[in-house]
Amino acid sequence: MPIWYGWLNRSAEGAPKLELPPGEKECVESTQYMRTSHVDLLNNWKETVVRDGKRTYVSSTGKEYTMSLTNTCITQCHSNKAKFCDRCHDYMNVQPWCWDCHNFPKEAGK
Repeated sequence: MPIWYGWLNRSAEGAPKLELPPGEKECVESTQYMRTSHVDLLNNWKETVVRDGKRTYVSSTGKEYTMSLTNTCITQCHSNKAKFCDRCHDYMNVQPWCWDCHNFPKEAGK
């Protein structure tokens, strides 16, 4: 039932079109991977930082990133939660639990 409910309540316009912020050429991983597996990536980051104390992520392209939802993803690229995060999560009818622990930076959401 929940799958059908979510499917029936999707917008007729289709999935939101999300673009990289101005000046950015790529995300931490490929667009397709981030669309389908960003929660896995963020969970992996959490486990790696908390359990292993490692803070550097090396992407599939070899670029290094600091493993931080707030300081890497939000502050550097996706500063508008309503425009970026909420649009897709609402479309997919999911309620992420990220914000149960993390505060969205006020300066990022201006």
